[in-house]
Amino acid sequence: VQVVESGGGLVQAGGSLRLSCAVSGSIFNIRAMGWYRQAPGKQRELVATITSSLRTNYADSAKGRFTISRDSAKNTVYLQMNSLKPEDTAVYYCNADFPIDGNYWGQGTQVTVSS
Repeated sequence: VQVVESGGGLVQAGGSLRLSCAVSGSIFNIRAMGWYRQAPGKQRELVATITSSLRTNYADSAKGRFTISRDSAKNTVYLQMNSLKPEDTAVYYCNADFPIDGNYWGQGTQVTVSS
């Protein structure tokens, strides 16, 4: 199983970015996919998740600004991030959760928001 993120970069405060995450390989029945982030010196934290039934969950910091979506046919999940703040600066990781095989993580993509 491979999990590959893309779409990170440098953006000014108030700007937007769209992250993508594609899962490939011997996959079957992904239970949920999600985005997490880790800022320097901090623990990895939840940003948003989406289940196979398209139920979503957001961290308080993401509510109203970020939107997670999923294309199940492509095994791809997206994170649309609007109104970005400098405190959103972090490495963003994609996670794919399988009911039997467990969790798989991507290598991460850097998001930097300048003030």
